[in-house]
Amino acid sequence: MSKKKFISEVLKSTGTIGALSPSSSFLAAKMLEPIDFSKADCIVEFGPGTGVFTHKLLEKMKPEAKLLAFEINPSFIEELEKINDPRLIVINDSAEKIQDYLDQHHFTSADYIISSLPFAMIPDAVVHNILTNSDNALSENGKYIQFQYSLNAKKKLQSYFSEVRINFTFLNLPPAFIYICSK
Repeated sequence: MSKKKFISEVLKSTGTIGALSPSSSFLAAKMLEPIDFSKADCIVEFGPGTGVFTHKLLEKMKPEAKLLAFEINPSFIEELEKINDPRLIVINDSAEKIQDYLDQHHFTSADYIISSLPFAMIPDAVVHNILTNSDNALSENGKYIQFQYSLNAKKKLQSYFSEVRINFTFLNLPPAFIYICSK
């Protein structure tokens, strides 16, 4: 997707897209750093957008692993559906319904959840449901990895996960904080 089309989608999104440009490859590398791909059978991605993280995940995933990608923007879904990889399952639904889709695809839990959701732009009740359901859906040693453009989400994430570590990258527009959360 062109940068011009991405910006057009941001302007049309009524607050569902929190970025001004697609994520950088530097942010993608930082987001994927905590993942042990040799042990990951099921990875979930919230808000994949144009698929920057999606492509990187698929490059590193095992042949038998699955990636469930939750996206609600129709133009982004169209882009994601162009990815020709049987491991990718594009889901046009709210991240709140993670367990329903894990069950539907015969997974008891997710090994990793990667999220690009703009918490500051999503109603608190929806964020609460997403984080509660994510914590419940994670495997015992699973990780929830979220990026944001500020430290405002730290306390919120600490109320759902027992451990929250923070990384940072300047090499993104704007610079981003990466939260690595454990059960």
